[in-house]
Amino acid sequence: MSDEFRRTMEELAEEYNRQAAQLRETYGRLNELNVTAQSDDGMVSVTVGPRGQVQDLTLDPRVYRKLSPSELARAIMEQIGAATGEVADQTKELMAPFLPEGLPYEEVFGEGASFESFLPQPVALPPMEPEGRE
Repeated sequence: MSDEFRRTMEELAEEYNRQAAQLRETYGRLNELNVTAQSDDGMVSVTVGPRGQVQDLTLDPRVYRKLSPSELARAIMEQIGAATGEVADQTKELMAPFLPEGLPYEEVFGEGASFESFLPQPVALPPMEPEGRE
């Protein structure tokens, strides 16, 4: 193995290890995401976890006297939406360094995400010249 080839392989291995460590750290941070949203009047509080799952719902005891059942349901849904949106924004921010330039986050993780967004685009190589010709 040539020294130049060996150096190139070592550089590639170092870069891979750096990116893998960065990805592990980001994954850990993603799993720790928790966002709490509270209504303006403080009557409804919702905590959402890293994957958008509701982890806690807190209702002020006065909420039953202040809001009708439909108003309470709407207030809960609004806070779930706010907390889930914040988790999505934080996830997008954490994952941005790992996305190829020009590839929008929504194409990889959004509603319309598809496996094809992970695949590299075809590259056309120039034709090779036969050896010995110049």
